[in-house]
Amino acid sequence: MTGTRVKGSNAGPPSSRWRTWLLEGLSEQTARHPGPHAAPQPEQKGHRWWRVMCLTGVDYFSTLGYQPGIAALAAGLLSPLATLVLIVLTLLGALPVYRRVAHESPHGEGSIAMLERLLPWWSGKILVLVLLGFAATDFMITITLSSADAAAHVVENPFAPHWMADGNEWITLLLVGALGAVFLRGFREAIDIAVPMVASYLALNLVVLGASAWEILTHPVRIGDWTDAMTAEHSSPWAMVGVAVLVFPKLALGMSGFETGVAVMPQVKGDPTDTYAKPRGRVRDTRKLLTTAALIMSCFLLLSSLATTILIPQDDFESGGPANGRALAYLAHEHLGEAFGTVYDISTIAILWFAGASALAGLLNLVPRYLPRYGMAPEWTRAVRPLVLVFMAAAVLITLWFNANVDDQSGAYATGVLVLMLSAAFASTVAVHRQGRRRAALGFGAITAVFAYTLVANVIERPDGIRIAAIFIFAILVTSFASRLRRAFELRVAEITFDEVAARFVDRAARHGPLQLIAHEPREHSTRAYRSKEWEQREHTPIPGGGPVLFLEVFVRDSSDFTADVTVRGDEKHGVRRLRVSGPTVPNAIAAVLLELRDRTGQVPHAYFSWTEGNPVGQLIRFLVFGDGEVAPVTREVLRRAEPDPGRRPRVHVG
Repeated sequence: MTGTRVKGSNAGPPSSRWRTWLLEGLSEQTARHPGPHAAPQPEQKGHRWWRVMCLTGVDYFSTLGYQPGIAALAAGLLSPLATLVLIVLTLLGALPVYRRVAHESPHGEGSIAMLERLLPWWSGKILVLVLLGFAATDFMITITLSSADAAAHVVENPFAPHWMADGNEWITLLLVGALGAVFLRGFREAIDIAVPMVASYLALNLVVLGASAWEILTHPVRIGDWTDAMTAEHSSPWAMVGVAVLVFPKLALGMSGFETGVAVMPQVKGDPTDTYAKPRGRVRDTRKLLTTAALIMSCFLLLSSLATTILIPQDDFESGGPANGRALAYLAHEHLGEAFGTVYDISTIAILWFAGASALAGLLNLVPRYLPRYGMAPEWTRAVRPLVLVFMAAAVLITLWFNANVDDQSGAYATGVLVLMLSAAFASTVAVHRQGRRRAALGFGAITAVFAYTLVANVIERPDGIRIAAIFIFAILVTSFASRLRRAFELRVAEITFDEVAARFVDRAARHGPLQLIAHEPREHSTRAYRSKEWEQREHTPIPGGGPVLFLEVFVRDSSDFTADVTVRGDEKHGVRRLRVSGPTVPNAIAAVLLELRDRTGQVPHAYFSWTEGNPVGQLIRFLVFGDGEVAPVTREVLRRAEPDPGRRPRVHVG
């Protein structure tokens, strides 16, 4: 079973050309993802860690476009104090967790892959599907929220034409459409774009914050007004701290970007001595990336929160106010003039739009990594363009649902971010616990508890996030299991190899004519069981007398897996010659081995089965869940679908 080759001539009907363009690169994309058919990874030069930091920074740093305004709405005059709580959680919570994730998954798999390894069988697969739902929420809301905030910067700019007034929704849809068009055409050299974009954006923010600091220092009465207003609202410093702790979950957007930072690890150059198994340089430099980004963002978050809270009236942060969703842009226009403010707006719009590109790239990396490997998505989901169309349709629906409002989407965004961080913290806790590092496990456990509290508080306060995530999870679960059911009768074996003993058995038996194989239950290990099985098959099915017989046994190692590479191992025990295989299902593995034997010997093999006792529906469920069930008819159906020519199809006999 190989990837479908889609490249070719443009000749043909329009529908064929459209399909060819839509699925371009499908087989190459299949080879680049882990699992069966995986091609050796080409040598990748990679980039310096600070350049890759800019790639993840378009997501992380772009939150400065809306985070100060969201913090002001959530905490009011206590916004700087709540932001300080957020910074503490970032540096002492999220950063250590993702430094551990970088160590445990150095090839960009992230915390989802860590949890997949922790839980066996179907429980691990279902957990991954649920986490993919939350990841989809995170990345999809990143696209729509960033585009909505970019639209707010367009509308509020004094040089914007009057016909753009109240055009947030259609401008957001236009930006989302432009993002989809870029990916449909082909997205290349993202880092080369991200580096100057992030550098200019941070430089402009430094100018705005510097001007704000000058305004505050030359008018110290503003600080007095702010502190007097805080003390008037809250009776004591302890009350202020308590309120800040209670409201900081609403500021969780300020921690977004860590999952993206781990996802881009394969782009980090590392050391010349790095190997795939031990990329020590890449892990070290990724940790530098995460730490530097967290420190830069923490400084900007605190300074921007102070500046916007002290200099902007609280009413201006409300929905429809001039600072809503664009607090720093408001200060840029107010204190540095409309020309500089417009330059700042352009830079902000660009990085917010590119943050959507970063999120979409994350989705396009995440979905093909898991769903096709589980058999829970068609093979076309490994191609970029069909997925882009699906994600863009979802982005349009979300934009219309929330009316392109930044504040309304922040709850859903925070939910996705916090669930991923909670899963990363839990995975890190389990990982260090298994290594016997008790103190580290206690520390990560405490971080896990804090993230759990933050998530619960956010969901209670803003349930829209969990509703959006539930929709994504439901859609992923339903479509995944429907796809798994539809694809259950594929071969599901990628590559078959024979060890030396198995190859010798096959070649010797083939000299006497077509191979005769008896499918045997591998748990029955005795000379009597094998002799009884052979006698039964010779009595009830037309096995030619005198010819050699091989016993074929399949062990189910993990029925939740969909595809696998298998090795056929031969041995001779209890007076019979056995071919033994491990695979995710019995009938699919037998069918694949039979086809391989046909190609190896040039003769159509014959396989002999016994009927399985039991209800047919129950046996079908056993096949779908446990990988065995009624083997004979399923093997025949798999062969029928894999080989359309009856003359070349291996024979299935049931006695």
